[in-house]
Amino acid sequence: MSASAARISVCLATLNGERFIEPQVQSILLQLRSDDELVVSDDGSTDATLDKVRSFSDSRVRVLLSRERGVATNFEHALRHATGDYIFLADQDDVWLPGKVEVMCSALADKVLAVSDCKVADAELRVVNESYFALVKSGPGFLRNLFRNTYLGCCMAFRRELLDLALPIPRGVAHDYWIGMVAELFDHPVFVPRPLLLYRRHRSAASYAAAKSQRRLDTRLAARWVLAMQLAKRLPRIRERRG
Repeated sequence: MSASAARISVCLATLNGERFIEPQVQSILLQLRSDDELVVSDDGSTDATLDKVRSFSDSRVRVLLSRERGVATNFEHALRHATGDYIFLADQDDVWLPGKVEVMCSALADKVLAVSDCKVADAELRVVNESYFALVKSGPGFLRNLFRNTYLGCCMAFRRELLDLALPIPRGVAHDYWIGMVAELFDHPVFVPRPLLLYRRHRSAASYAAAKSQRRLDTRLAARWVLAMQLAKRLPRIRERRG
């Protein structure tokens, strides 16, 4: 399928994101066509997040309710309802830069997964680092990412065939890390060296991928072991699809 003919689903997970959600939704919708969709899965917000999403009154926006599932499971809920050929992941507090959809769709024309660079910004969208790639030394490679993950969900887009392989997402494994590593086993992901969003970091953010991990070494090693074991279980299915 050509990139121009591919239908796009953007999967956005929300939880009490009223402060930043409006500019993010607007930046996404500006780049979608009339037959694309924005799938918003909300994990039980108690603020005005959903009111602000629904205020756009846009037929491309689909709102799903996901009660207290956690970040990875909330994203999986959105992914299971996505109907597009190309799937984009989005966080509630970032802002997409112009050209994101066009550039990523072009990259997906011959790759199963693409990851773009981004600019790291503070709560007021002041850029504090021009390149996330340079900050964390992002790049493809199974062993490289097994030991230090550089797959950042909000910068990722992939073809449906990868989604079919990645679901279900094992419990206890980050959704973006899992999808990236499944892609490593299936194909050769591409890292696009162009910042295509403002990656907003603030105190209430769900995670800060550029920050040094505060988890103990044994905890991090155990998490890698769980990931490796789950990938081993999924490998026969990946090999079958890969041919």
